[in-house]
Amino acid sequence: MTTALVSGLKERQCAVIGMPFDEVIKEGIVGKYQRMADAIDRLSKRTGNPPFLFSLCEWGREQPWLWARRFGQSWRTTDDIGPHWDAVRSIIHQNSFVSWAADFYGYNDLDLLEVGNGDLTIAEQKTHFTAWALLKSPLVISTDLSTATKETIEILTNKELIAIHQDPVVGTSVTPFRWGLGPDWQNNYTTPAEYWSGETQDGTVFMLINDLDTPADMFFSLTESPWIRAGRQYSVRDLWTHTDNGTAVRNMTVHNVPPHGVVALLLKDAGDEPSGTTPPCARPEWCMDQNGTRIDQQ
Repeated sequence: MTTALVSGLKERQCAVIGMPFDEVIKEGIVGKYQRMADAIDRLSKRTGNPPFLFSLCEWGREQPWLWARRFGQSWRTTDDIGPHWDAVRSIIHQNSFVSWAADFYGYNDLDLLEVGNGDLTIAEQKTHFTAWALLKSPLVISTDLSTATKETIEILTNKELIAIHQDPVVGTSVTPFRWGLGPDWQNNYTTPAEYWSGETQDGTVFMLINDLDTPADMFFSLTESPWIRAGRQYSVRDLWTHTDNGTAVRNMTVHNVPPHGVVALLLKDAGDEPSGTTPPCARPEWCMDQNGTRIDQQ
């Protein structure tokens, strides 16, 4: 997986190949891309050079997350992005359903980074970059770096987020663990998933997105993430302020998240939670003592 720094790129051209009539080619989408992949393989063998990176682009029409890994290294999942919040939010929402498909040697491609373009606020640009990095999308810069602002460069060069994007041990992306504004797994791009987590070689990463038009406090229980152990406390690293913010025990509240803003946290195991922490389970459902007593039935 690579981070592409492309100065002045305004639009990445997706190859639209004129397909012969069905009665000529007699192929579905998989067969068409098989031909392209075979051609790349033949070229590599003939020249002795490694095969070039193959980024498939059919805009998610035929669910490429199910089959494209066998042909290339990334695949577009949605229509083209635009430099405005509605487009960024829509792409985040659509990819929340297929984030499971990202792993080594094959990644969902969320399209170009629009950081530094259009009318995106600084908070929205940070959310945009965080989501693309933690969902392991190719990071292709489309703004003109020769005229980019200091804020744009700082967002595009967040080394801590890029390190997770380039993690050599864990290739999977963050996935939602709680929706937020709407019902779980609801198909409405205006209220995308707000609470995400994922594995890294250094700990558990959390991404919280405030999709409201006003600042918000965001609360979650650590063990809502499948990557957190119960009965442990965790050190908290803020990946945007680049500060260590103490330890978290069981629950966290992040205050005053900006409108359309993001919080990116890396939590590392810091040992057993303090002795005597109550109640006996962070999540009461089926919390059972050795004698069979359940606290959720008391």
